[in-house]
Formats: sequence, structure tokens, C-alpha cells
Amino acid sequence: MSQHLPFLPILLPFLTGVLLLFSAEARHGARALFALASTLAQLVTALTLLAGANGWITAPWPGEVGVYALGNWSAPFGIVLVVDRLATLMLSLTGILGLAALIYALARWERAGSHFLPLFQLLLMGLNGAFLTGDLFNLFVFFEVLLAASYGLALHGSGLPRVKAGLHYVVVNLVASLIFLIAAALIYGVTGTLNMAELALRVPQLDAEARVLFELGAWLLGLVFLVKAGAWPLNFWLPSAYAAAAAPVGAVFAILTKVGVYALLRFSILFGQDVAPLPFKGDWLFYCGLATIAVGTLGVLAAQKLDRLAGYLVITSAGTLLAAFGFTGTTLTGPALYYLASSVLGSGAFFMLIEMAERNRAAAADLLAISFEALGLQDRHESEHPDEGTGVAIPAAMAFLGLAFFSCAVILTGLPPFSGFVAKFALLKAAIAAPEASHGLHGSLLVAALLLSGLAGLLALSRLGVRVFWDSERPVPRLQWLEAGPVAGLVVLCMVLAFGAGPAMDYFEAAARSLHEPSSYINVVLPGGAPGKGAP
Repeated sequence: MSQHLPFLPILLPFLTGVLLLFSAEARHGARALFALASTLAQLVTALTLLAGANGWITAPWPGEVGVYALGNWSAPFGIVLVVDRLATLMLSLTGILGLAALIYALARWERAGSHFLPLFQLLLMGLNGAFLTGDLFNLFVFFEVLLAASYGLALHGSGLPRVKAGLHYVVVNLVASLIFLIAAALIYGVTGTLNMAELALRVPQLDAEARVLFELGAWLLGLVFLVKAGAWPLNFWLPSAYAAAAAPVGAVFAILTKVGVYALLRFSILFGQDVAPLPFKGDWLFYCGLATIAVGTLGVLAAQKLDRLAGYLVITSAGTLLAAFGFTGTTLTGPALYYLASSVLGSGAFFMLIEMAERNRAAAADLLAISFEALGLQDRHESEHPDEGTGVAIPAAMAFLGLAFFSCAVILTGLPPFSGFVAKFALLKAAIAAPEASHGLHGSLLVAALLLSGLAGLLALSRLGVRVFWDSERPVPRLQWLEAGPVAGLVVLCMVLAFGAGPAMDYFEAAARSLHEPSSYINVVLPGGAPGKGAP
């Protein structure tokens, strides 16, 4: 049974989603328990794979990289799933965030529309498959699975702003999917394969004419990944879509941009910087990341509502990762992976916290000169929560909200003592010590970008936090344990990540070293395919 563990993160949510789709929605309790059990099992599986990839337990595969051949057809002819430290890290983050968002949704959001639970499971299936697949075409397939599910989740609930932003999100990603398919066709037509490991071997051997077509396909592929990552100037859709989404949906969407970042990182290292197409080259990623940080920072300063602020913070975090991964070598990769984990957990908690913090507030509280009443709009929170007074409320709700808001602000801006500070400090230290710092402005530019974006985030969060929590006429919101628990759990995990920074950073550094040795990945996936030949 243990040898089939890499397939379980895909099989479990698929079977759960199908069974939930054909079960009666009136059986709410049974459906909720079934979805929770499945999501918990996915998390346990992901953590087991992570422990096996790092050597903490005996893995069902030799070495640090494991390969699972579906149908027992080995690569490059068959479909393979590849398990390494980076993939299992992303699986674990998906499981943690998915479990927290699902628990939060069961308080009331799951009943705000149809088929929330099956769509949620299919989203998890797509995410897990995208992180595990070793094949470009199946990456496209899993992208489509998670996107199809995210379309329904983005539109889940009522309200004109959500429908409008959700439709923009759908259109942008449909166009990106079409470009992805064209890119995959071009790359396959030139190289004769879509297996990632075999691509790394064949690309350096292409002649000049074939290289032109491959570069075109790679440009299109990089464009798609940049859209998914929320990179500037392709992130215009993100703030509105994330702000309008239901709270638990926005929370799990916090990891969607990291799929694009993951794909860019994986391909840039597999191709190697000497032969990598331009969208995957370090300098390109670095300056694209800096531009994304700048746009995100300006958006953070301009935001007048917390939900839009959260969207721009996601953009800023994506830019930080792109800029850090743009440095050659492993110097910034380990700290960047630590930052990725911290930002995903912190952003997920913040999206859920925002809905609780703004509950029962006047719709016009954050507008300066005009009001929703003058525009004839209705507060989406009031229309979606007719039963907000129901359920068992937690005591000291405002104290919990204030403490949670402060914790999330500290995590996302990089202040001590939470994991955000450790992540940014490690990035700053690595940027100063990086080889690029002695040859140009890369290190200095990244240091300035990190400090300025953190300062902007602190100012914006302080300004909007004062508006939310110093409203003396505001009634105290009723919070349920199912809502407060996931937010508190994610914040506690960020604390654990900070206090266990030593062992955590050791893991991320090991993941970075393994990632920057693509020959081991290639040799495991293609054991009979001229090991090391053409490897970057």
C-alpha cells in the first residue's frame, strides 16, 4: 500500500468529489464529515510524503526523489508522478490551507450556493496533481481541473461584485488555458516529448530552426505561468477576483498564485540558465518580480478596503518570490521557500479574518467621500449572511479579532516575532551575501523592495485596522468556533514556524539544494535515458 502513497493526494479528492456530487445536499452533516475526513487524509498523506522525501521515515522509494508510474508505464512513455521535497512542501501547504478553509466554510459558506464541497475537493485534486506531475501535458490537465473548480468557487454565493469579478477571472484564465495548449503543442512538435525530465535532455540538442519554434512555445508557456503567478502586468484581474470571493474561497486561493511560481521555478531549473528560454531566465524573473512588488505595494497603499488590500498583499508576495528565485544558485531559494510557506499560511488566515472583522459594519465605513447608498449598492456581507446571529458565539469576540488582526499584520509585513520576520530577515541576509550583489544592483534592489513593501503594508494595515476596530458604534459580531478555530490554527502554525526556524530552514535549504541538482531528478525519472546526458 505504501508504494501507492504518491497517487493518494489525487485519488482521494477525486473520489470524494464524485461521491459528494451524487449525494443529496440535504444530508449536510454526513457530507461535511465525509469532506473533512477526506481532506484530513490528504493532509496526513502529504505530511507522510514530506517526511519520506526528507528521510525522516522510510520512504517507499530509494533516494530523495520518488517516481510513481501510473499503469506501471515508465517515463517518457507513461504518466509519472514525481515526489521530492519541493512537491511535498506544496502538497502539505495545500492540505493545511484546504483543511482550514473547509472548516471555516462549514459554519455557513458551504450552504451559500450549490456544490461547494465537490468543487472544493476537485480544486484540491487539481492543486495536488499540478505539484506532483512530471509531465507538461498533465500539468495542463491538472491546471484545467483546478481552474474549472475555481470558476465555480469564485462565483459561489450571491452579489453583483462577485459575479462581475468572477467572470473576469474566468475569461482571463480561459485565454491563458488556450495559450497553454498552443504552447504545449509547439513544444511537443519540436521536441517529441512533454515529459519534464526528457525535455531537459532534448532542449540543449535542438538545432537552430527547431530552437526558434521551441523558444516561441516556451515564451507562451512562460506567459501562462506569469498569469497564474499574478505577475505584473498580467495581474490586473487578481485584486478584484480575490476580494469578491467568499472568505474560505479567498483563503484557499492564496495558494493558487504559488502554482504559477512553482511551475516557473521548476522549469527554470530543469532547463538550466544556459539554455533556458527568456521567460525562465534569472534576470527576467528578477526584474519581473521587482515590478510586481512595486505594483503590489502601490495597490496596498491605495486600498480602501481590507479585502482588496489582501489581494495586493498576495501580489506583493508573488513578486517577492519571483525576484528571489531570479538569483542564480541556492543562495535565496531556501529563504524564499520559507517565505512562501509563511505567506501562504498568513494570507489564508487573513482572508478568513477579514470577513469576520468586517461583519456587522456599515457598508460605507471605508469610503472617504462617497457612500454605497449614493451609488445604490448593497453590502454583500449583509445580503449573504441573513443568519449571522445564529450558532454558538465565542466569548471576547472583539479581543480575538484584534489579536488575530495584529498577528496577521505582523506575519504579512515581516515584523517580529512571527514567521514573516524570520522569512524576510533570511531573504535580506541572503540578498546582501548573494554573488549578484558584488556584480550589480540585484541585492540592493531586493533589499530596498522588501523594506519598502513591508513599510507600505504596515502603514496600510494600521490605517484600515484603526477604521475597523475603533468604530465605537459598531455592534460586536457573533463568531462561531468553526470560524475562529481555523484562523487561530494558521496563526499558531506561523508561530511554530518561527520558533522552529532552525529545523524548518534546514529543510528548505535541503529542498533548495535538491532542486538545484536537476540531474538527480532526471536520472530517477529516466533511469535508462542516458543519465546525465544533456542535463543542465
